[in-house]
Amino acid sequence: MEVASRETHLYEQVADKMTRLIEKGTLKPGEKLPSVRKLSLQMGVSISTVLQSYLRMEDRGTIEARPKSGYYVRERPRELPPEPKMSSPSPTASTVDIGELLLEVHDAIMDPGIVPLGAATPNDELLPTRKLYRLLGTVARRHEAASNRYDSPQGNPGLRRQIARRGIDWGGTIVPDDIVITFGCTEALNLCLRAVTREGDTVAVESPVYFGFLQILESLRLKALEIPTHPREGMSTDALASALKKQKIAAVFLSANFQNPLGSCMSDERKVEIVRLLASRGIPLLEDDVYGDLYFGNARPKALKAFDREENVLLCSSFSKTISPGFRIGWTIPGRHIERVRRLKLSSTISTATLPQMAIAEMLANGGYDHYLRGAREAYRAQADRMIQAVKRYFPEGTSVTRPAGGTVLWVEFPEGIDSVVLYRRALEKNISIVPGPLFSPKRQYGNCIRLNCGNTWSERTEEAMITLGRLAERMT
Repeated sequence: MEVASRETHLYEQVADKMTRLIEKGTLKPGEKLPSVRKLSLQMGVSISTVLQSYLRMEDRGTIEARPKSGYYVRERPRELPPEPKMSSPSPTASTVDIGELLLEVHDAIMDPGIVPLGAATPNDELLPTRKLYRLLGTVARRHEAASNRYDSPQGNPGLRRQIARRGIDWGGTIVPDDIVITFGCTEALNLCLRAVTREGDTVAVESPVYFGFLQILESLRLKALEIPTHPREGMSTDALASALKKQKIAAVFLSANFQNPLGSCMSDERKVEIVRLLASRGIPLLEDDVYGDLYFGNARPKALKAFDREENVLLCSSFSKTISPGFRIGWTIPGRHIERVRRLKLSSTISTATLPQMAIAEMLANGGYDHYLRGAREAYRAQADRMIQAVKRYFPEGTSVTRPAGGTVLWVEFPEGIDSVVLYRRALEKNISIVPGPLFSPKRQYGNCIRLNCGNTWSERTEEAMITLGRLAERMT
Protein backbone atom coordinates (compact mmCIF):
# COMPACT_ATOMS: atom_id res chain seq x y z
CA MET A 1 0.00 0.00 0.00
CA GLU A 2 2.99 2.33 0.52
CA VAL A 3 3.97 1.92 -3.15
CA ALA A 4 0.40 2.70 -4.22
CA SER A 5 0.43 5.78 -1.99
CA ARG A 6 3.68 7.06 -3.55
CA GLU A 7 2.29 6.53 -7.06
CA THR A 8 -0.86 8.43 -6.16
CA HIS A 9 1.23 11.28 -4.78
CA LEU A 10 3.36 11.30 -7.93
CA TYR A 11 0.52 11.65 -10.44
CA GLU A 12 -0.99 14.41 -8.31
CA GLN A 13 2.37 16.22 -8.49
CA VAL A 14 2.49 15.90 -12.27
CA ALA A 15 -1.12 17.15 -12.55
CA ASP A 16 -0.37 20.12 -10.30
CA LYS A 17 2.78 21.03 -12.26
CA MET A 18 0.96 20.96 -15.61
CA THR A 19 -1.93 22.94 -14.13
CA ARG A 20 0.48 25.66 -12.99
CA LEU A 21 1.87 25.90 -16.52
CA ILE A 22 -1.66 26.51 -17.77
CA GLU A 23 -2.45 29.04 -15.05
CA LYS A 24 0.74 31.01 -15.80
CA GLY A 25 0.02 31.07 -19.53
CA THR A 26 2.88 28.81 -20.62
CA LEU A 27 0.23 26.54 -22.10
CA LYS A 28 -2.62 28.57 -23.55
CA PRO A 29 -6.29 27.68 -24.18
CA GLY A 30 -6.59 25.50 -27.26
CA GLU A 31 -2.96 24.36 -27.25
CA LYS A 32 -2.09 20.69 -27.36
CA LEU A 33 -0.36 19.16 -24.37
CA PRO A 34 2.68 16.90 -24.76
CA SER A 35 1.77 13.32 -25.64
CA VAL A 36 1.58 10.85 -22.76
CA ARG A 37 4.75 9.14 -23.93
CA LYS A 38 6.67 12.38 -24.42
CA LEU A 39 5.75 13.80 -21.01
CA SER A 40 6.68 10.52 -19.33
CA LEU A 41 10.18 10.84 -20.82
CA GLN A 42 10.44 14.55 -19.96
CA MET A 43 9.44 14.06 -16.32
CA GLY A 44 10.98 10.65 -15.78
CA VAL A 45 7.72 9.00 -14.72
CA SER A 46 5.74 6.06 -16.07
CA ILE A 47 3.20 6.35 -18.87
CA SER A 48 0.46 5.23 -16.47
CA THR A 49 1.39 8.06 -14.07
CA VAL A 50 1.07 10.66 -16.87
CA LEU A 51 -2.20 9.15 -18.02
CA GLN A 52 -3.60 9.33 -14.47
CA SER A 53 -2.42 12.95 -14.24
CA TYR A 54 -4.17 13.89 -17.47
CA LEU A 55 -7.35 12.12 -16.36
CA ARG A 56 -7.29 14.05 -13.07
CA MET A 57 -6.81 17.35 -14.94
CA GLU A 58 -9.66 16.39 -17.26
CA ASP A 59 -11.91 15.73 -14.24
CA ARG A 60 -11.03 19.21 -12.94
CA GLY A 61 -12.08 20.76 -16.26
CA THR A 62 -8.58 22.08 -17.01
CA ILE A 63 -7.98 20.04 -20.15
CA GLU A 64 -10.03 17.98 -22.57
CA ALA A 65 -9.39 14.84 -24.59
CA ARG A 66 -10.04 14.91 -28.32
CA PRO A 67 -10.53 11.51 -29.98
CA LYS A 68 -7.47 10.32 -31.95
CA SER A 69 -5.77 13.67 -31.34
CA GLY A 70 -4.61 13.95 -27.74
CA TYR A 71 -5.14 16.32 -24.82
CA TYR A 72 -5.74 20.07 -25.14
CA VAL A 73 -6.07 23.00 -22.77
CA ARG A 74 -9.74 23.94 -22.58
CA GLU A 75 -10.60 26.92 -24.76
CA ARG A 76 -12.41 28.76 -21.99
CA PRO A 77 -11.38 27.78 -18.48
CA ARG A 78 -14.63 27.50 -16.62
CA GLU A 79 -15.63 29.43 -13.55
CA LEU A 80 -17.19 26.65 -11.52
CA PRO A 81 -19.29 26.70 -8.37
CA PRO A 82 -17.76 25.16 -5.23
CA GLU A 83 -18.06 21.45 -4.49
CA PRO A 84 -19.81 19.90 -1.46
CA LYS A 85 -17.58 18.62 1.33
CA MET A 86 -17.37 15.16 2.92
CA SER A 87 -20.68 14.20 4.50
CA SER A 88 -20.93 13.80 8.27
CA PRO A 89 -23.96 11.60 9.02
CA SER A 90 -25.12 10.36 12.41
CA PRO A 91 -22.94 7.48 13.71
CA THR A 92 -25.92 5.34 14.75
CA ALA A 93 -27.98 2.88 12.71
CA SER A 94 -31.66 3.53 12.09
CA THR A 95 -34.74 2.03 10.52
CA VAL A 96 -35.79 3.35 7.11
CA ASP A 97 -39.05 5.12 6.32
CA ILE A 98 -39.05 6.99 3.01
CA GLY A 99 -41.93 5.23 1.27
CA GLU A 100 -44.60 7.95 1.26
CA LEU A 101 -42.37 10.77 -0.02
CA LEU A 102 -40.72 8.43 -2.53
CA LEU A 103 -44.06 7.47 -4.09
CA GLU A 104 -44.98 11.14 -4.42
CA VAL A 105 -41.68 12.02 -6.09
CA HIS A 106 -41.81 8.97 -8.36
CA ASP A 107 -45.30 9.87 -9.62
CA ALA A 108 -44.05 13.35 -10.53
CA ILE A 109 -41.03 11.91 -12.36
CA MET A 110 -43.29 9.75 -14.54
CA ASP A 111 -45.59 12.62 -15.59
CA PRO A 112 -44.72 13.47 -19.26
CA GLY A 113 -45.94 17.04 -18.79
CA ILE A 114 -43.31 17.80 -16.17
CA VAL A 115 -39.67 18.74 -16.84
CA PRO A 116 -37.78 15.84 -15.19
CA LEU A 117 -34.82 17.66 -13.66
CA GLY A 118 -34.45 15.05 -10.93
CA ALA A 119 -35.06 11.68 -12.59
CA ALA A 120 -31.93 9.54 -13.05
CA THR A 121 -33.14 8.29 -16.41
CA PRO A 122 -31.16 8.00 -19.64
CA ASN A 123 -31.90 10.27 -22.58
CA ASP A 124 -34.50 8.77 -24.95
CA GLU A 125 -32.74 10.39 -27.90
CA LEU A 126 -29.43 8.74 -27.01
CA LEU A 127 -30.73 5.22 -26.41
CA PRO A 128 -30.29 2.72 -29.29
CA THR A 129 -34.03 2.04 -29.33
CA ARG A 130 -34.55 1.56 -33.07
CA LYS A 131 -31.61 -0.80 -33.40
CA LEU A 132 -32.77 -2.72 -30.35
CA TYR A 133 -36.28 -3.19 -31.72
CA ARG A 134 -34.91 -4.34 -35.08
CA LEU A 135 -32.87 -6.93 -33.24
CA LEU A 136 -35.90 -7.87 -31.17
CA GLY A 137 -37.85 -8.66 -34.34
CA THR A 138 -34.95 -10.54 -35.88
CA VAL A 139 -34.42 -12.68 -32.79
CA ALA A 140 -38.15 -13.39 -32.44
CA ARG A 141 -38.37 -14.61 -36.04
CA ARG A 142 -35.16 -16.61 -35.85
CA HIS A 143 -35.97 -18.25 -32.49
CA GLU A 144 -39.77 -18.21 -32.45
CA ALA A 145 -40.27 -21.12 -30.08
CA ALA A 146 -37.30 -20.53 -27.77
CA SER A 147 -38.08 -16.81 -27.32
CA ASN A 148 -41.58 -17.62 -26.03
CA ARG A 149 -40.58 -20.14 -23.36
CA TYR A 150 -39.56 -19.74 -19.76
CA ASP A 151 -35.82 -19.27 -19.55
CA SER A 152 -33.53 -20.72 -16.92
CA PRO A 153 -33.87 -19.05 -13.51
CA GLN A 154 -30.18 -18.17 -13.84
CA GLY A 155 -30.83 -16.44 -17.16
CA ASN A 156 -30.30 -16.82 -20.88
CA PRO A 157 -26.96 -18.56 -21.59
CA GLY A 158 -26.20 -16.28 -24.56
CA LEU A 159 -26.66 -13.13 -22.50
CA ARG A 160 -24.62 -14.49 -19.61
CA ARG A 161 -21.83 -15.32 -22.05
CA GLN A 162 -21.81 -11.74 -23.38
CA ILE A 163 -21.79 -10.26 -19.86
CA ALA A 164 -18.90 -12.55 -18.91
CA ARG A 165 -17.00 -11.47 -22.03
CA ARG A 166 -17.49 -7.80 -21.15
CA GLY A 167 -16.24 -8.45 -17.64
CA ILE A 168 -12.74 -7.93 -19.02
CA ASP A 169 -13.62 -4.21 -19.35
CA TRP A 170 -14.04 -3.78 -15.59
CA GLY A 171 -11.20 -6.10 -14.60
CA GLY A 172 -13.15 -9.30 -14.06
CA THR A 173 -12.32 -12.89 -14.93
CA ILE A 174 -15.69 -14.59 -14.84
CA VAL A 175 -17.61 -17.34 -16.61
CA PRO A 176 -21.32 -17.46 -17.57
CA ASP A 177 -22.16 -19.76 -14.66
CA ASP A 178 -21.07 -17.00 -12.23
CA ILE A 179 -23.99 -14.78 -13.37
CA VAL A 180 -27.70 -14.58 -12.53
CA ILE A 181 -29.98 -12.48 -14.77
CA THR A 182 -32.59 -10.35 -12.95
CA PHE A 183 -35.39 -7.84 -13.46
CA GLY A 184 -33.17 -4.78 -13.40
CA CYS A 185 -30.49 -3.92 -10.87
CA THR A 186 -33.17 -3.46 -8.19
CA GLU A 187 -34.06 -7.16 -8.16
CA ALA A 188 -30.36 -8.05 -8.21
CA LEU A 189 -29.75 -5.94 -5.07
CA ASN A 190 -32.91 -7.29 -3.45
CA LEU A 191 -31.92 -10.92 -4.01
CA CYS A 192 -28.37 -10.32 -2.82
CA LEU A 193 -29.51 -8.56 0.34
CA ARG A 194 -31.92 -11.37 1.13
CA ALA A 195 -29.10 -13.85 0.62
CA VAL A 196 -26.74 -12.29 3.18
CA THR A 197 -28.97 -10.62 5.81
CA ARG A 198 -31.83 -11.31 8.20
CA GLU A 199 -34.60 -9.03 9.44
CA GLY A 200 -33.24 -6.48 11.91
CA ASP A 201 -29.65 -6.61 10.63
CA THR A 202 -27.65 -3.44 10.02
CA VAL A 203 -26.27 -2.59 6.58
CA ALA A 204 -23.59 0.11 6.19
CA VAL A 205 -24.31 2.50 3.31
CA GLU A 206 -22.82 5.61 1.71
CA SER A 207 -24.22 8.94 2.82
CA PRO A 208 -26.04 10.21 0.86
CA VAL A 209 -27.17 6.92 -0.69
CA TYR A 210 -29.42 5.96 -3.60
CA PHE A 211 -33.00 6.04 -2.32
CA GLY A 212 -33.91 2.88 -4.27
CA PHE A 213 -31.57 0.92 -2.04
CA LEU A 214 -33.11 2.49 1.06
CA GLN A 215 -36.49 1.36 -0.24
CA ILE A 216 -35.20 -2.22 -0.39
CA LEU A 217 -33.85 -1.97 3.16
CA GLU A 218 -37.22 -0.66 4.32
CA SER A 219 -39.12 -3.53 2.65
CA LEU A 220 -36.79 -6.14 4.21
CA ARG A 221 -36.91 -4.46 7.64
CA LEU A 222 -33.18 -3.86 7.76
CA LYS A 223 -31.40 -0.97 9.46
CA ALA A 224 -29.06 1.45 7.72
CA LEU A 225 -25.83 2.90 9.08
CA GLU A 226 -24.64 5.92 7.12
CA ILE A 227 -20.89 6.20 6.51
CA PRO A 228 -19.23 9.56 5.65
CA THR A 229 -18.74 9.84 1.89
CA HIS A 230 -16.67 12.25 -0.20
CA PRO A 231 -18.27 13.69 -3.38
CA ARG A 232 -15.25 12.69 -5.49
CA GLU A 233 -13.52 9.88 -3.63
CA GLY A 234 -16.47 7.91 -2.27
CA MET A 235 -16.98 6.19 1.09
CA SER A 236 -14.38 6.93 3.77
CA THR A 237 -12.41 3.76 4.48
CA ASP A 238 -11.31 5.10 7.88
CA ALA A 239 -14.89 5.83 8.92
CA LEU A 240 -16.02 2.39 7.74
CA ALA A 241 -13.19 0.66 9.62
CA SER A 242 -14.12 2.59 12.76
CA ALA A 243 -17.80 1.66 12.43
CA LEU A 244 -16.93 -2.02 12.02
CA LYS A 245 -15.10 -1.96 15.35
CA LYS A 246 -18.03 -0.38 17.18
CA GLN A 247 -21.10 -2.05 15.68
CA LYS A 248 -22.23 -5.37 14.29
CA ILE A 249 -22.67 -4.88 10.55
CA ALA A 250 -24.13 -7.67 8.42
CA ALA A 251 -23.23 -6.21 5.00
CA VAL A 252 -21.91 -3.10 3.28
CA PHE A 253 -23.47 -1.48 0.22
CA LEU A 254 -21.69 0.96 -2.04
CA SER A 255 -21.32 2.14 -5.60
CA ALA A 256 -17.63 2.67 -6.30
CA ASN A 257 -18.08 4.05 -9.83
CA PHE A 258 -20.18 7.21 -10.28
CA GLN A 259 -22.30 6.79 -7.19
CA ASN A 260 -25.90 7.96 -7.19
CA PRO A 261 -26.40 10.79 -6.19
CA LEU A 262 -22.82 12.11 -5.74
CA GLY A 263 -21.17 10.78 -8.89
CA SER A 264 -18.06 9.88 -6.86
CA CYS A 265 -15.52 7.41 -8.22
CA MET A 266 -13.13 5.57 -5.93
CA SER A 267 -9.48 5.15 -6.78
CA ASP A 268 -8.22 1.60 -7.28
CA GLU A 269 -6.21 1.94 -4.06
CA ARG A 270 -9.33 2.71 -2.05
CA LYS A 271 -11.24 -0.09 -3.74
CA VAL A 272 -8.53 -2.56 -2.75
CA GLU A 273 -8.59 -1.29 0.85
CA ILE A 274 -12.34 -1.73 1.23
CA VAL A 275 -12.46 -5.15 -0.44
CA ARG A 276 -9.65 -6.43 1.79
CA LEU A 277 -11.09 -4.83 4.92
CA LEU A 278 -14.44 -6.56 4.52
CA ALA A 279 -13.01 -9.86 3.32
CA SER A 280 -10.83 -10.05 6.43
CA ARG A 281 -13.99 -9.84 8.55
CA GLY A 282 -16.19 -12.01 6.34
CA ILE A 283 -18.66 -9.16 5.79
CA PRO A 284 -20.39 -9.30 2.37
CA LEU A 285 -19.94 -6.30 0.07
CA LEU A 286 -22.83 -5.43 -2.26
CA GLU A 287 -21.66 -3.40 -5.24
CA ASP A 288 -23.93 -1.39 -7.54
CA ASP A 289 -22.05 -0.74 -10.79
CA VAL A 290 -25.00 0.36 -12.92
CA TYR A 291 -23.22 3.53 -14.14
CA GLY A 292 -19.80 1.95 -14.70
CA ASP A 293 -19.98 2.07 -18.52
CA LEU A 294 -20.90 5.78 -18.54
CA TYR A 295 -17.44 7.15 -17.73
CA PHE A 296 -16.26 10.52 -19.07
CA GLY A 297 -12.54 9.74 -19.18
CA ASN A 298 -10.54 7.47 -21.46
CA ALA A 299 -10.84 4.21 -19.56
CA ARG A 300 -13.60 2.35 -17.77
CA PRO A 301 -12.92 2.25 -14.03
CA LYS A 302 -12.53 -1.16 -12.45
CA ALA A 303 -15.32 -2.63 -10.37
CA LEU A 304 -14.76 -3.60 -6.74
CA LYS A 305 -15.36 -7.16 -7.92
CA ALA A 306 -12.11 -6.97 -9.91
CA PHE A 307 -10.17 -7.01 -6.62
CA ASP A 308 -12.25 -9.75 -4.98
CA ARG A 309 -10.14 -12.82 -4.18
CA GLU A 310 -12.47 -14.31 -1.57
CA GLU A 311 -15.75 -14.35 -3.57
CA ASN A 312 -17.03 -11.85 -0.99
CA VAL A 313 -18.30 -9.13 -3.39
CA LEU A 314 -21.82 -9.41 -4.82
CA LEU A 315 -21.70 -7.29 -7.98
CA CYS A 316 -25.03 -5.96 -9.31
CA SER A 317 -25.72 -4.02 -12.50
CA SER A 318 -28.15 -3.65 -15.39
CA PHE A 319 -28.63 -2.34 -18.93
CA SER A 320 -31.32 0.13 -17.81
CA LYS A 321 -28.97 3.13 -17.94
CA THR A 322 -27.32 2.23 -21.23
CA ILE A 323 -29.60 0.18 -23.54
CA SER A 324 -33.20 0.13 -22.34
CA PRO A 325 -34.90 1.13 -19.06
CA GLY A 326 -38.11 -0.56 -20.24
CA PHE A 327 -36.61 -4.00 -20.83
CA ARG A 328 -35.64 -4.25 -17.13
CA ILE A 329 -32.67 -6.53 -17.71
CA GLY A 330 -30.18 -6.64 -14.86
CA TRP A 331 -27.70 -9.13 -13.50
CA THR A 332 -25.59 -10.10 -10.51
CA ILE A 333 -22.35 -11.95 -9.87
CA PRO A 334 -22.95 -12.97 -6.24
CA GLY A 335 -19.72 -14.88 -5.64
CA ARG A 336 -19.95 -17.58 -3.01
CA HIS A 337 -23.62 -16.74 -2.41
CA ILE A 338 -24.73 -17.75 -5.90
CA GLU A 339 -26.67 -20.88 -4.90
CA ARG A 340 -28.68 -18.91 -2.34
CA VAL A 341 -29.37 -16.17 -4.92
CA ARG A 342 -30.44 -18.74 -7.53
CA ARG A 343 -32.94 -20.29 -5.10
CA LEU A 344 -34.31 -16.87 -4.16
CA LYS A 345 -34.71 -15.96 -7.84
CA LEU A 346 -36.62 -19.19 -8.49
CA SER A 347 -38.96 -18.57 -5.55
CA SER A 348 -39.64 -14.90 -6.41
CA THR A 349 -39.92 -14.41 -10.18
CA ILE A 350 -38.88 -17.87 -11.53
CA SER A 351 -37.07 -16.34 -14.51
CA THR A 352 -36.54 -13.09 -16.40
CA ALA A 353 -38.38 -12.34 -19.67
CA THR A 354 -36.74 -14.41 -22.41
CA LEU A 355 -37.05 -12.32 -25.60
CA PRO A 356 -35.54 -9.10 -24.14
CA GLN A 357 -32.58 -11.12 -22.86
CA MET A 358 -32.00 -12.61 -26.31
CA ALA A 359 -32.26 -9.21 -28.02
CA ILE A 360 -29.74 -7.59 -25.66
CA ALA A 361 -27.39 -10.54 -26.07
CA GLU A 362 -27.55 -10.03 -29.84
CA MET A 363 -26.86 -6.31 -29.46
CA LEU A 364 -23.84 -6.93 -27.25
CA ALA A 365 -22.48 -9.47 -29.74
CA ASN A 366 -23.19 -7.74 -33.05
CA GLY A 367 -25.07 -4.48 -32.52
CA GLY A 368 -22.33 -1.89 -32.09
CA TYR A 369 -22.79 -1.43 -28.33
CA ASP A 370 -19.33 0.05 -27.82
CA HIS A 371 -19.70 2.47 -30.73
CA TYR A 372 -23.03 3.64 -29.33
CA LEU A 373 -21.55 4.06 -25.84
CA ARG A 374 -18.76 6.33 -27.08
CA GLY A 375 -21.28 8.83 -28.40
CA ALA A 376 -23.51 8.55 -25.34
CA ARG A 377 -20.65 9.18 -22.93
CA GLU A 378 -19.57 12.30 -24.79
CA ALA A 379 -23.15 13.61 -24.80
CA TYR A 380 -23.62 12.97 -21.08
CA ARG A 381 -20.35 14.70 -20.27
CA ALA A 382 -21.35 17.77 -22.29
CA GLN A 383 -24.76 17.85 -20.61
CA ALA A 384 -23.21 17.58 -17.15
CA ASP A 385 -20.95 20.54 -17.98
CA ARG A 386 -23.93 22.63 -19.10
CA MET A 387 -25.93 21.73 -16.02
CA ILE A 388 -23.04 22.68 -13.72
CA GLN A 389 -22.69 26.00 -15.52
CA ALA A 390 -26.44 26.59 -15.15
CA VAL A 391 -26.16 26.00 -11.40
CA LYS A 392 -23.42 28.63 -11.31
CA ARG A 393 -25.47 31.16 -13.31
CA TYR A 394 -28.96 30.71 -11.91
CA PHE A 395 -28.83 29.28 -8.38
CA PRO A 396 -28.31 31.31 -5.17
CA GLU A 397 -24.82 32.41 -4.19
CA GLY A 398 -23.18 29.84 -1.95
CA THR A 399 -24.68 26.84 -3.79
CA SER A 400 -22.25 23.97 -4.34
CA VAL A 401 -22.46 21.14 -6.87
CA THR A 402 -20.57 17.92 -7.54
CA ARG A 403 -18.18 17.28 -10.47
CA PRO A 404 -18.94 13.70 -11.49
CA ALA A 405 -16.51 11.87 -13.76
CA GLY A 406 -19.32 9.74 -15.17
CA GLY A 407 -23.00 8.86 -14.81
CA THR A 408 -26.01 11.11 -15.26
CA VAL A 409 -26.66 12.84 -11.93
CA LEU A 410 -25.49 15.90 -9.98
CA TRP A 411 -25.79 16.58 -6.25
CA VAL A 412 -26.58 20.19 -5.38
CA GLU A 413 -26.16 21.68 -1.91
CA PHE A 414 -27.97 24.97 -1.30
CA PRO A 415 -27.10 27.43 1.46
CA GLU A 416 -28.60 26.60 4.86
CA GLY A 417 -32.20 27.68 5.17
CA ILE A 418 -33.45 26.34 1.85
CA ASP A 419 -35.79 23.40 2.50
CA SER A 420 -35.51 21.06 -0.48
CA VAL A 421 -38.87 19.37 0.19
CA VAL A 422 -40.60 22.75 0.12
CA LEU A 423 -38.60 23.64 -2.99
CA TYR A 424 -39.66 20.36 -4.60
CA ARG A 425 -43.35 21.15 -4.06
CA ARG A 426 -43.01 24.74 -5.29
CA ALA A 427 -41.14 23.54 -8.37
CA LEU A 428 -43.83 20.96 -9.03
CA GLU A 429 -46.39 23.77 -9.19
CA LYS A 430 -44.28 25.11 -12.09
CA ASN A 431 -44.24 21.66 -13.76
CA ILE A 432 -40.66 20.94 -12.75
CA SER A 433 -39.63 17.83 -10.82
CA ILE A 434 -36.51 17.46 -8.67
CA VAL A 435 -35.57 14.90 -6.02
CA PRO A 436 -35.21 16.38 -2.51
CA GLY A 437 -32.19 15.45 -0.41
CA PRO A 438 -33.95 13.77 2.55
CA LEU A 439 -34.85 10.83 0.28
CA PHE A 440 -31.16 9.91 0.19
CA SER A 441 -30.82 9.44 3.94
CA PRO A 442 -32.64 7.06 6.34
CA LYS A 443 -32.56 9.85 8.94
CA ARG A 444 -33.90 12.44 6.47
CA GLN A 445 -30.68 14.45 6.40
CA TYR A 446 -29.64 16.72 3.50
CA GLY A 447 -32.66 18.98 3.85
CA ASN A 448 -30.90 21.69 1.80
CA CYS A 449 -29.80 19.35 -1.03
CA ILE A 450 -31.33 18.05 -4.26
CA ARG A 451 -30.40 15.61 -7.00
CA LEU A 452 -30.45 16.84 -10.59
CA ASN A 453 -30.51 14.73 -13.73
CA CYS A 454 -28.03 15.67 -16.45
CA GLY A 455 -29.09 12.79 -18.69
CA ASN A 456 -31.56 14.77 -20.77
CA THR A 457 -30.52 16.62 -23.93
CA TRP A 458 -30.00 20.29 -23.09
CA SER A 459 -32.83 22.38 -24.51
CA GLU A 460 -34.52 25.74 -24.12
CA ARG A 461 -37.11 24.00 -21.95
CA THR A 462 -34.40 22.64 -19.67
CA GLU A 463 -32.70 26.03 -19.35
CA GLU A 464 -35.99 27.75 -18.54
CA ALA A 465 -36.67 25.14 -15.88
CA MET A 466 -33.23 25.75 -14.32
CA ILE A 467 -33.84 29.51 -14.32
CA THR A 468 -37.22 29.00 -12.63
CA LEU A 469 -35.77 26.61 -10.07
CA GLY A 470 -33.00 29.08 -9.25
CA ARG A 471 -35.52 31.88 -8.73
CA LEU A 472 -37.64 29.70 -6.45
CA ALA A 473 -34.57 28.83 -4.39
CA GLU A 474 -33.45 32.48 -4.28
CA ARG A 475 -36.77 33.51 -2.75
CA MET A 476 -36.21 31.01 0.08
CA THR A 477 -32.84 32.47 1.14
